[in-house]
Amino acid sequence: MEDSSIVYQLPVQNADGSALLRFERLREDELDGLDPSVPLTASLVVLWCGHECLMVFNRYRQAWELPGGMLDPGESPREAAVRELAEESGQRADNLELAGVAMIRVAPDDRLEYLAIYRGHIESPQPFTPNDEMSDGVWWSPREALADLFPIDAALATLCL
Repeated sequence: MEDSSIVYQLPVQNADGSALLRFERLREDELDGLDPSVPLTASLVVLWCGHECLMVFNRYRQAWELPGGMLDPGESPREAAVRELAEESGQRADNLELAGVAMIRVAPDDRLEYLAIYRGHIESPQPFTPNDEMSDGVWWSPREALADLFPIDAALATLCL
């Protein structure tokens, strides 16, 4: 699924000022080697069905984003990815691998955080059922525009092609 025509130059910034500063490919066993001064706070999932990626519409942020969220106490990044994907979309990946780690600057307080980015595939997606947090789901092609899609999430999906 490599596509050399879609290129992102970092940083990529959302309208609120949050920015994707860096994306580093690494193995799961390398997560312990991250800079300890920057917390690993969340996991996101780039789930592919064919050449389309799952995006969910966040009711509160009023924007399309990748499924994912904060790590619960004692939870591994992989466990958080699996849990958040199921909670926010009802999907379970056929396979899931760590694609890498994103470093973001979170606005408005300019704190740095790491996000574990997991990539997965699914052959037979389940229908989307709205929930308290997400009102809709869509299979999005990075070659197409999607109104109200966070630029950081679009960049991460494309980086995980």
